Amino acid sequence: MNLRHTMKGRTVMTAVAITTGLVLTVAGCGGGDDGDNPDKNASSSSPAKSEGSDDKQESQAPSPEQALAEVKGGGLTLAITSATRDEGGFVTVEGTVTNGSGKPWVAADWRGDESELVKNGGSIAGASLTDQAGKKKYLVLRDTEGRCLCTRFTGGVGSGDTTEWFAQFPAPPEGTTKVDFQVGAMPPASFELTEGE
Repeated sequence: MNLRHTMKGRTVMTAVAITTGLVLTVAGCGGGDDGDNPDKNASSSSPAKSEGSDDKQESQAPSPEQALAEVKGGGLTLAITSATRDEGGFVTVEGTVTNGSGKPWVAADWRGDESELVKNGGSIAGASLTDQAGKKKYLVLRDTEGRCLCTRFTGGVGSGDTTEWFAQFPAPPEGTTKVDFQVGAMPPASFELTEGE
């Protein structure tokens, strides 16, 4: 009988020890909002600090949509946000136009003077790139039917609205990095080309 009680007592003690170990493990992992752990409080306040420092870093770093060049004329603001030299031997220029004229704008004077370009309607087909150093002017590329490889402003741009645009040009020689973009009565916008990936 003594042996039986001893074995039963050992089994109970083993069970209590295992249970106590599990309870302590769970309590250690659970953490709590009791504020007793200064490291935890420090780590919970650090995201607020890092968010503030991230905001500071973002304001110092250039925005992806920051304009390479911006010009104004006739109540319009033309911004160039990207100008990439592509492998196919052409340059793609992208940007935005904001209509601050107080009335709808249809881009009629941006389509160019050539009669073939009339079929493009209101577009940026009359734009050009000028390589001042090489003394060459590049016009917007066209498909086999004479349509420009550029944005067509279907329906125009409403007053106060901003819309994106693009235009593709033959690429200037590899050594040319700085070009001027000009369309309609807008003043020329100078910027540097970037290499495509």
